[in-house]
Amino acid sequence: MTHRHPHATPPPKRIIICADDFAINASVSLGIAALAAQGRISAASVMVLSPRWAQDASLLRPVCDRIDVGLHLDWTSSCAQSSGHGMSLEAAMCRAVLGGFDVSRSRAVIDKQLDLFERHWHRPPDYVDGHQHVQQFSGIRSALVEVLTHRYAGLPCRPYLRISRPPRGAAYPKARLIALMGADALIRIAHHAQLTGVTSLLGVYDFAGGASRFGTLMVQWLAQIPNGGIIMCHPAQAAEPGDALGVARWQEFVYLGGIQFLADLQCASAELARGPHHGMAHASPPHPPP
Repeated sequence: MTHRHPHATPPPKRIIICADDFAINASVSLGIAALAAQGRISAASVMVLSPRWAQDASLLRPVCDRIDVGLHLDWTSSCAQSSGHGMSLEAAMCRAVLGGFDVSRSRAVIDKQLDLFERHWHRPPDYVDGHQHVQQFSGIRSALVEVLTHRYAGLPCRPYLRISRPPRGAAYPKARLIALMGADALIRIAHHAQLTGVTSLLGVYDFAGGASRFGTLMVQWLAQIPNGGIIMCHPAQAAEPGDALGVARWQEFVYLGGIQFLADLQCASAELARGPHHGMAHASPPHPPP
């Protein structure tokens, strides 16, 4: 038996840094691809309803063996509204609370987005999450688990789920509100279907305060995220005109691409890793909450 020296340095915790909104505009796609090439992120979530997805998919192919590429399930963007099923976030939240989405229609919408993902990526997604966390809304979460369970039944590893719930002890009101929209229910459904889920997520904030605040928040998130958890981000290479989050996205990009982020990772004893199907912790179905 091997005994660890009492003063030996513990191994670093392995975490996923996930960049959301790939393909929403050119600056976001270019920024995420650049950070992936630098090794500063380990996952990218794709908005396949965007007309840019067909061309921007090529930006991720050089790093496809270094990052997870997932479907950013979309019900609330302008692209989703143009596709006929979308609505504002406020309307989606109201529908989720007041009876939920129609499960049959949700299955069709999810299948369509998976079709678009596979058409240009030529393989299933490594994981599925949701733009503005719609993946755990009532009527969408059950449809999502059904689709993933049946569509990928023959695969040795089905796509894993990102659960939008902060880790225990992390006091972020906005993140807690998001979790109340169905995180525990999605965990229960995923557990029953034997789907893998990553159940600790940080990175929710109001996109205010400039680059220094984002760096300060990242230090907090790195300290609080457990081994196997996800920190999401929304970087872009430049502030795209017309993008309400453009300046904040660019500020995130500058921080993530800089030396301070590397120093903050080292200080937190954290290293970037891919998801459960590549040796990450939490590689079994999430335990349902009591």
